[in-house]
Amino acid sequence: MTMTSGTETDESLISNRFLFRLTATIGVMAGLTALIGVVGKNYGDELSLGGHTGSTEIQHVIVGQDVIALPANVIRFESQRRSGPAEAVSIYLSWPRMEGYSHAGAVAFSDPTNAEALVFADFSQSVMSRDMSGRLEPIYEKLFTGAPRPGPSGLTIHELSEKSGFGDEKMLTGTTRAGAVYAVRCIMPEKKKLATAADCQRDIHVGRDLTMLYRFSSNLLPQWESIDSAILKFAAGHVQR
Repeated sequence: MTMTSGTETDESLISNRFLFRLTATIGVMAGLTALIGVVGKNYGDELSLGGHTGSTEIQHVIVGQDVIALPANVIRFESQRRSGPAEAVSIYLSWPRMEGYSHAGAVAFSDPTNAEALVFADFSQSVMSRDMSGRLEPIYEKLFTGAPRPGPSGLTIHELSEKSGFGDEKMLTGTTRAGAVYAVRCIMPEKKKLATAADCQRDIHVGRDLTMLYRFSSNLLPQWESIDSAILKFAAGHVQR
């Protein structure tokens, strides 16, 4: 009888210890699983961002004499998303909304086949006294060759001489509704599907001493004046005076 009671007690202790350890082990495993899930999700979210950020925290970037107040989500490169002095800062904006990266608008920033989705720009300290429009008459016009031909939305296309160093680029010129001279250099693909997001480039002077070089798809040339106006408005709203 005593032996039986002892055996039952031992079995009961073993059973209780086993259950306790099993429960503890399951608890630890559950905790680890939850932790791995959280870490994995966060890491997966970072990977899915592909270097983009949805943060709208303002970064005050100092380039030369100018301060540019930019939301982090419009700054293209992660290494430039910080306040303080910099030689240059690169941005990207959705077109036509002129907004930075967001989860809702992520497709525009991650679809390489949609060349018309983005406009790119770089702010840097000016190294020339005139912007592209200002260089048209004293420099570019001397490089024109052949007869000009009509371009999209009132623009005129000019061929540049082989000796100009601009390769296959063309110069397109026009006049804005306000009467200002407009000039842009573009590579003009034979087919729209061959266009890239940076076929065309134009630079303007903004702030005290900044050059803003912006690039867009040749497929957007019919909207050249709207793009130029939007870029000027963006610069005016973010370059602090």
